[in-house]
Amino acid sequence: MKIILSKQCLSLVGILTGCGYHIQQRKNGFFGKRNSKGEIPANGHLRFIFACAELARLKTHIYDIRVSAKELRLAFNEAHMLYGDRLVKANAKQIYNALEVLDFKKWCRL
Repeated sequence: MKIILSKQCLSLVGILTGCGYHIQQRKNGFFGKRNSKGEIPANGHLRFIFACAELARLKTHIYDIRVSAKELRLAFNEAHMLYGDRLVKANAKQIYNALEVLDFKKWCRL
């Protein structure tokens, strides 16, 4: 998942929702990354994606996110949650933005 920061935010460090993931800066941008230490809940990946999408909706720190259909399916599978035909039929390289991710969240109970 690629995270696009807002113009007001140069860097973002810390834990989001205690889900076992963090944001890492690389030369070509910011990315979500699994923490190597500690236990990660089964739904941690999905919660992290949704938390970043919610922050993007506010546009204060995160402007938008880019997450592939493959990663989103993996996160749903890790959380043992079903997802609809739209995601099932999507090409693995299909990219979703924050608003599209929040549309998937409407059907979830986390």
